[in-house]
Amino acid sequence: MAAIPPPRQAAVLAPRQPAPVRHAARLGDAALAVLTVVGVFTGAMAAEVRGAPWDGLVPFVLFLGGLMFVRRRLPMTVLLLSIVAIFVYRSGSSFEGGWIWPASAAYFSAATTRHVRWVTLIGVAQLGYAVVGLWPAADWDVGRFVTHIAGEGLLLVILIAGGLSYASVARWRERLQESDGRARDAEERLRVSREVHDIVAHTLAVVGVQLNVAADTLQEAPDEAAAALRLAQNVRNRAMADLASLIGVLRDGAGDIAPQPDLAALHTLAADARAAGLDVVLDERGDPSSVPAAPAVAVHRVVQEALTNTLKHARASKVEVTVEYGARIVTVEVADNGRGGHDGAGIREKHGLIGMWERVSALGGCVTVGPVQGGFAVRAEIPVAGWKA
Repeated sequence: MAAIPPPRQAAVLAPRQPAPVRHAARLGDAALAVLTVVGVFTGAMAAEVRGAPWDGLVPFVLFLGGLMFVRRRLPMTVLLLSIVAIFVYRSGSSFEGGWIWPASAAYFSAATTRHVRWVTLIGVAQLGYAVVGLWPAADWDVGRFVTHIAGEGLLLVILIAGGLSYASVARWRERLQESDGRARDAEERLRVSREVHDIVAHTLAVVGVQLNVAADTLQEAPDEAAAALRLAQNVRNRAMADLASLIGVLRDGAGDIAPQPDLAALHTLAADARAAGLDVVLDERGDPSSVPAAPAVAVHRVVQEALTNTLKHARASKVEVTVEYGARIVTVEVADNGRGGHDGAGIREKHGLIGMWERVSALGGCVTVGPVQGGFAVRAEIPVAGWKA
């Protein structure tokens, strides 16, 4: 039997940076190139280059400046080419202005990479060569010699430390962005799980009741059984449409999670519960048109979850749904006449009630559940002030 070869790994493509980021990076490279050209040229002239100062200086500074445009992709190559250019220029001129500072930008750029040890070794080697070459040129002036070498060494330390600090801050920002991204993903998954739970739980509760009705009346009242099956099918179709819409949003990566039920759908929830055998009284007070989208979804889901729990657990015959639309708070109360005397122990362990509490809490509201006189009640207070309609 032939062995099945392992699957080939797909190539991992680096994410392309947004256009504004790329544009800002190019502007930064151009600014650094100009700064290098001007700084090195000014420094060379200030060092009183003997002879014709223009001989070789202009190509030298233009070469160093041009390297800045590739420093992000090839930082170590830019550093080595900068050092080679310094050696070539110094060998053909009487320039004595230093070894490290003409390659300051190159050292800094290379120090931001993982090759910082090599950068340090290269800098120390260049300083060592400067010590050997500068001592005769310093006319045996110990003070001048020490000052010059110490200044070059201090500059090297500052450039490497600056590069390390810059790289550390960049990595910290990346980790912070990744952490924020994971937090947003977790929140999105939680929102999706709430939507799926609410849709599926409500649908199964209503469909289950209708299937029981159809099974009980199939022989004696086939018309009633057929009506129950049609209602179950309609509820199932609505749920499938909601789930398809939700999956479509996830697939397209849109910002808001669909479906987004409105307050008009409260009557549909009441009708489904009535068809399942509950006597539902829906009492709406105030103006629902002033309720923004996010609180409206929360109101719908609270009523949906409360009715679902009543159908599944309460053995109730009547439910009163009261929704009061205030200027600052929408109050939702769903009270049934089911199993009274329940002490509410372990109520938060039910996933639906946890999702209801999390949804309302995210909007700054609160949910209370527990037994009432002769039944069980869910009450939610959902703020509407400050939300965009």
